[in-house]
Amino acid sequence: MLVIRLFRIGRKNRPAYKIVVTQKTKSSKGGRFVAEVGSWDPLTKKRILKKEEIKSWISKGAQPSATIYNMLVDEKVVEGKKMAIPIKKSKKKIEAKPANETPKPVEAAAGGIDKKA
Repeated sequence: MLVIRLFRIGRKNRPAYKIVVTQKTKSSKGGRFVAEVGSWDPLTKKRILKKEEIKSWISKGAQPSATIYNMLVDEKVVEGKKMAIPIKKSKKKIEAKPANETPKPVEAAAGGIDKKA
């Protein structure tokens, strides 16, 4: 299945994205895509969309990602309501320690330090 999604380019702390048509199973970092249909610079808020090509790919069955779909709604390429973008949560669970618990003293090991000194 074909999808329309973002492909990150640009250097560290300076993101820029190409909007590409690619296979859903291909990695977004792989660099292989079917067609480039636009670009987006989030720092300058500059969007370049090839509207006719995007409409053509959507008519051929390509599905836009949630972010791209919201962009297309803003630019009035497609009609409809914006999608809710799911937020990824981290898998690590932090265990909270009880506040009223005091640390236990460490006992001296046998044959270690003499207390008579």
